[in-house]
Amino acid sequence: MRGDRAENPGWRLAKGLRGLMAAAVDAVYPPVCTGCGRMVGQHRGVCPDCWATLRLIERPYCEVLGVPFSHDLGAGILSADAIANPPVFERLRSVAIHDGIAKSLVHGLKYRDRTDLAVMMAQWMVRASDGSVEACDAIVPVPLHAFRLWARKFNQSAELARAIARISARPYLPNALTRIKRTAQQVGLGATAREDNVRGAFAVTEAGRAALFGKRVVLVDDVYTTGATVSAATRALKKAGAQDVTVLTFARAMSGLI
Repeated sequence: MRGDRAENPGWRLAKGLRGLMAAAVDAVYPPVCTGCGRMVGQHRGVCPDCWATLRLIERPYCEVLGVPFSHDLGAGILSADAIANPPVFERLRSVAIHDGIAKSLVHGLKYRDRTDLAVMMAQWMVRASDGSVEACDAIVPVPLHAFRLWARKFNQSAELARAIARISARPYLPNALTRIKRTAQQVGLGATAREDNVRGAFAVTEAGRAALFGKRVVLVDDVYTTGATVSAATRALKKAGAQDVTVLTFARAMSGLI
């Protein structure tokens, strides 16, 4: 089949035209590092210097909170925080520590309108989910309040969730969860203030109740800091009948390894 296609003059012409178009695009918009802007070999690439700043979260880590351990403590080991303060969600997975290129990518998407970064970040998030994306019934983004969405024009968590759903061919439910409380910015708030700020901030819509009842959900956000926001969102999902919630973020803030 492949040999027959290669012998087809029309197929060869189409392939040649695609190559010329790709070359033209590269000439006008050359591939550059998504972190520093240095020229790289392909679009959505990262140069070696920026890649060196990426602190990927790899095993061994806490099976519940995804906190990386400095050494392997054995299969199924939980962190002290997961034991003392079990989260309302079943598990948390993140691509990298919120530092270096990971922090630059998050800020580029969130504050500099770099929605083109979402696909690359989503690819890494699917891998970091450790099979949770493939096993889920629905992908749900952490929503913005209508006023903040109007001001920002887009929801960075929704951009990531949409790309994850497209890559994994899992159902994307952007309207299942809504933010009913206009909260203050979480940046700069302590853990307790963050919890108070988002308490009761989320609700599942009527359509969401029917779609989420008894289902396994992946809840997508850009950064995990104290967990206040995703915990409040998870409570709303669980109240509506969601059976299992995995929180999936691109980055997580933490000071060091356990």
